[in-house]
Amino acid sequence: MWSALNNGGRTVFLEEDEAWIAQIKRRFPMLESYHVPYNSKARDLSAQRSVIQSSPCASLPLKGLPGEVYEIEWDLIMVDAPTGYYEEAPGRMTAIYTAGMMARNRKEGETDVFVHDVNREVEDKFSKALLCEGYMKKQVGRLRHFTIPSHRDALDRPFCPE
Repeated sequence: MWSALNNGGRTVFLEEDEAWIAQIKRRFPMLESYHVPYNSKARDLSAQRSVIQSSPCASLPLKGLPGEVYEIEWDLIMVDAPTGYYEEAPGRMTAIYTAGMMARNRKEGETDVFVHDVNREVEDKFSKALLCEGYMKKQVGRLRHFTIPSHRDALDRPFCPE
């Protein structure tokens, strides 16, 4: 599916489960993926919520990714990991925050960011707060779409639109 949707483009998977990476690479050796350790837990929602309100969000960026992942100007970012569906599972707060910052950091233009499972509290609250309700274009079922403009080409642009 990803190959057909992104024909000729670059698709990178950032995955928490090393076993999944090994399994999928056997089926699709050309798949580019990186193991990402997530330090947050879904149960940490209330603690992370206070971080959003007190800014800066120093504890939220994903760390340890290859530098090029941060440097590429992505056209589209899909947040569908980490697991996040039970309290001890890694939460998606850091993935949502990092997607938003990568989008804002592109030199110019916009990045489409999709967040899956917005029926869950973490995905719902953090996507609205960190990707901004004002940038939300549409929601279909459990999938929410945001279009986030570059903040490098307009340094006076607020984090979220009014």
